[in-house]
Amino acid sequence: MDRPVAVRIKPAHLVCRSGWALLLVLASVYFAYRTYAAIATGAYDWRHNWWDVLTWAVWAVLAAGLASEVRCWRERLLFGVLFIQFLIGCVFSAWASARLDLVREARQASLIFWCVAALVSVIALVTRRRDASPDPGTSG
Repeated sequence: MDRPVAVRIKPAHLVCRSGWALLLVLASVYFAYRTYAAIATGAYDWRHNWWDVLTWAVWAVLAAGLASEVRCWRERLLFGVLFIQFLIGCVFSAWASARLDLVREARQASLIFWCVAALVSVIALVTRRRDASPDPGTSG
């Protein structure tokens, strides 16, 4: 009755050289632009309703889960940056009484993270995939 348990190998790449990379480039550039426009007009605050908090939290969990599933350093970096960005959005959507200077700095950090996500997405879009390594501890 005891069957051998199959070892699940993590995929080497989910995003590199795929349509997902292009989508992430476009989304990151769009959100970087939106964040820049908010900073330029002085609209630093996030919306404070529970649907937004829940949305940010779901995206943060998704990014953390995807970061743990890939072995490619570019994708880990991308999902890690997105996780931090989504966490910032979740915290500042929930925190309605945050000081304006802190909110302004968080919005500026958000712009930096969106730009880094766009840059890493471009790198993932144009770099060549390497074959998956059988050793789960290595990156590809």
